[in-house]
Amino acid sequence: MKINLAEILIKDYTYELPAEKIAQFPLKERDSSKLLIYNKGNISQDTFHNIPNVIPKNSLLIFNDTKVINARLKFQNPAGKEIEVFTLEPAENTELVSALSEKGSAIWICLVGNLKAWKSGTLTTSKIFNGTECRLEAELLYKQTDAFLVKLSWQPGHFSFAEILEIFGQIPLPPYMKRDSTPDDKTTYQTVYSEAEGSVAAPTAGLHFTQGVLDSFKKNNIKTGFVTLHVGAGTFKPVKTENISEHDMHSESIYVDLSLVEEITANIGTNRIIAVGTTSMRTIESLYWFGVQLLQGRFKGGELNISQWEPYENEPEEPAKAFEAIIVYMKQNNLKYLYGKTNIIIVPGYDFKVFSGIITNFHQPQSTLLLLIAAFIGSDWKGLYEYALNNDFRFLSYGDSSILLK
Repeated sequence: MKINLAEILIKDYTYELPAEKIAQFPLKERDSSKLLIYNKGNISQDTFHNIPNVIPKNSLLIFNDTKVINARLKFQNPAGKEIEVFTLEPAENTELVSALSEKGSAIWICLVGNLKAWKSGTLTTSKIFNGTECRLEAELLYKQTDAFLVKLSWQPGHFSFAEILEIFGQIPLPPYMKRDSTPDDKTTYQTVYSEAEGSVAAPTAGLHFTQGVLDSFKKNNIKTGFVTLHVGAGTFKPVKTENISEHDMHSESIYVDLSLVEEITANIGTNRIIAVGTTSMRTIESLYWFGVQLLQGRFKGGELNISQWEPYENEPEEPAKAFEAIIVYMKQNNLKYLYGKTNIIIVPGYDFKVFSGIITNFHQPQSTLLLLIAAFIGSDWKGLYEYALNNDFRFLSYGDSSILLK
């Protein structure tokens, strides 16, 4: 894919976002949010609960079923100053399911808030849970590039790390929400279909869906499929380099079932595969490039791993053949699902291999998420965002929704 990445300047992908446009709280009813409809260049609006009438019949919608963990842990130093430990991912290259099952202690890559108050030693906090005193300790091991290795130890040791996060942690609201989390956020900042624990940020396009909306798809024979991409804190990382070729994209864990690969393969070329969110889109486009690796003999075994520049440094293959190659590989290796990591970055000029539509929220200026939207609909993103700003749409994680159909 011949794109001059050095010519993609981040200053061309910005807009003025007033603070009052950023939603600080969700609406009372998930599906009562506004819905911007972009259909082949035409823009209109509706209410989200009517989205089944907008999606083409016989479509396949692909959702991300990741679940947000209580990643924010609060401690106090001996002087009473608060220190926050934000758990990002396990230190060793361990599957999240295994890492969250660890007992007694765990080492995680973390962000640390108010680091200057953590001079040395171990931080401790305790809580009574179901009549039992629980104790959690944090020990700062050493600094990595932009995060820290922290050893977390707890008693009673029979609790899993997932249970400890439930007891001590708080939902990690995005930094642009200038407030602490509330008990309500534990529900509202999860999708109704969230299942696989591991994200530190919600796949926000899915927050608008209710069970009623999902049930109403059946009348139009709209099928649903699920992937898992555990959203990392890097999703909020702004692009600080002048051109995109110098930006380091964050890595995220993905899981995809064989049954969904087969469903996608059966629907390739129908122009009716729609991503629910940028995370679902990145997952499946990454999967396509894994199929390309298989076809070109570049996969050397181990886990699926898609680098940031994979699409821009290698020749593409026919999408159906790429997905068929994945099916053959999974069956030969008796795999019910694929697990791996993706750093893929999707920028203007990228040739989408799977999707004809995306349901998504409105994203931050100069973000990789906005670059993905610009890649999908071209320069029309400017008119779309201008329309949303002029028509009182709410922006970012708890904001309103859009459906973009090519």
